[in-house]
Amino acid sequence: MDTEHERHLIQQAQLGTDPAAIQTLYRQYFPRVFAYVAYRVGRKQDAEDIVSDIFLRAIEYLGHFEYRGEGSFAAWLFKIAYTQVVNFHRIHSPQQPVPLEELPDIQSDTLSPDSAILQKELFARLHHLITTLAPRRQEVITLKFFGGLRNQEIAELLGLDERTIASHLSRGLEDLQRKFEEEKANHE
Repeated sequence: MDTEHERHLIQQAQLGTDPAAIQTLYRQYFPRVFAYVAYRVGRKQDAEDIVSDIFLRAIEYLGHFEYRGEGSFAAWLFKIAYTQVVNFHRIHSPQQPVPLEELPDIQSDTLSPDSAILQKELFARLHHLITTLAPRRQEVITLKFFGGLRNQEIAELLGLDERTIASHLSRGLEDLQRKFEEEKANHE
């Protein structure tokens, strides 16, 4: 969605002149928000509940949103998502390993059932490795690769400099690669 179209939809949603504007924004952002939340909380049912709350809060507070250019709506929406995930973890126990059956389905028409199972197992290993990173690196990597946010959006969301985000990404990915190789060597 281009910037001008998004700005127009947000204005219509804020004014209440076009109910379809909210639906369009929801369809545009739901997959990214759901992927981020599902990854962070682990259980699909919890993720569905949290994402519903996120979009209800977004609609409730949309009148307070001030458009500041490309990416500002995504950053604002993910700030709500981030806060909801933090609140979820305050109430519930720390992240436990996610059973394979609880992982989000891998959407692909080209994967055989065996390949889909292997993909889920790889995803579970990746999830475990990410949880071994420092909390800030976990969050930055999750927002980048599961939320689909750009570095600038992550920086705005977390209140950090864009160079700091790039550093967390770089070092986090290096740590993941090293841990993955160590794990692989230990299983050989």
